[in-house]
Amino acid sequence: MNESPNPLPAPVTSVAPGVAVATLATPSSRPARRKPGGSNNVRRISRNLRAIRIGLTGLILLALLYTVAISKSLLVPLVLAAFIGLALNPIVAAAARWRIPRWLAAMVVMGLLGTGIVTAVGTLSEPALNWFHEAPAAMRAFAPKIKPMTQQIEAASRATQTLVGGTVSRVAAQPNSFSFTAWDIVATAPKIIASVLTVALLVFFFLVYGDEILRRAVEISPTFAYKRHTVSIVRSIQVEVSSYLLLTAAINVTLGLVTAAMLYLYGVPDPLLWGCFATVANFIPYVGAISTTTVLAVVGALHFQELGPALLPAATFAGITAVEGNMITPMLQGRRSRLSPVAILLWLLLWGWIWGIPGAILAVPMLTCVKLITARLRGWEWFAHIISR
Repeated sequence: MNESPNPLPAPVTSVAPGVAVATLATPSSRPARRKPGGSNNVRRISRNLRAIRIGLTGLILLALLYTVAISKSLLVPLVLAAFIGLALNPIVAAAARWRIPRWLAAMVVMGLLGTGIVTAVGTLSEPALNWFHEAPAAMRAFAPKIKPMTQQIEAASRATQTLVGGTVSRVAAQPNSFSFTAWDIVATAPKIIASVLTVALLVFFFLVYGDEILRRAVEISPTFAYKRHTVSIVRSIQVEVSSYLLLTAAINVTLGLVTAAMLYLYGVPDPLLWGCFATVANFIPYVGAISTTTVLAVVGALHFQELGPALLPAATFAGITAVEGNMITPMLQGRRSRLSPVAILLWLLLWGWIWGIPGAILAVPMLTCVKLITARLRGWEWFAHIISR
């Protein structure tokens, strides 16, 4: 008989209770061995992909900043009109609930706003031009009052240059002519008129067709969840940004009126001009208050001979802004719209560098919108948390 050298065990059909049975493992039932270094390769690929993603994100941000910088003349009126439209939208929406057509309510609101702006410009243009024309003489009159301080600074500068072996060069000061001509006004008038008309038309169309634009955006959303999310984001931006802008404008106008009344009591000329300057400058947090305080210190020094009365308007305004910024504004706005001071300063530096003064004025409303949007976007909640106060 020929027997196979390695006979296979016969299958077990029945097993008595309590008897241990050993089974042979087939090749298909053995666990697969991992290749050495496989997990390291996966981690290496993941790190490379993460580095590529970070690099591409940085390039996209740089390209976006460059695009925003070169398209300043287009984007500044558009963003300004969008924020003005958001601020005025609650008034038009309230009129629409009373069955008043949106176009009629928008025309009335725009007419009242335009009348107020034209009246303010017509009232303040003459004293503003007088100050510009008298600026060289005022600076010459202001120079002797700060001469003791400048002499000390010049003496320290001469001593420093002597120590380092340098020489002090004296340059004859030439008075700068600071005046406007009729040609300057004619040359700049078309650009100003075109910019004002552009912003006015954009605000009007935003007020009239804003809800229709929202409906179109909802219609193109793919699913019902996206539609609901889009409506939630847009409605929250409309409500919160509108309330923020209206409240900020009311606070700044009140601050300007209080400043004008204070300057009138102190006998400072043209108090409405400086009150209007304080209103506009206060839209720029921190920087606006510092600028207005400095301007009022210079104005007081020009019109008062003694040091105490000269610094009194600036000191009083500093106290008013301290109360407004630390008590009134936080109490009225609440914690929902409050932003981190560090985030505000960095944002002001960024947009002031990109767009100049318009960018500094629009920086905080844009940061508020960014906070509201990122707080509702999955994966971006961390950014809203960082810029919050």
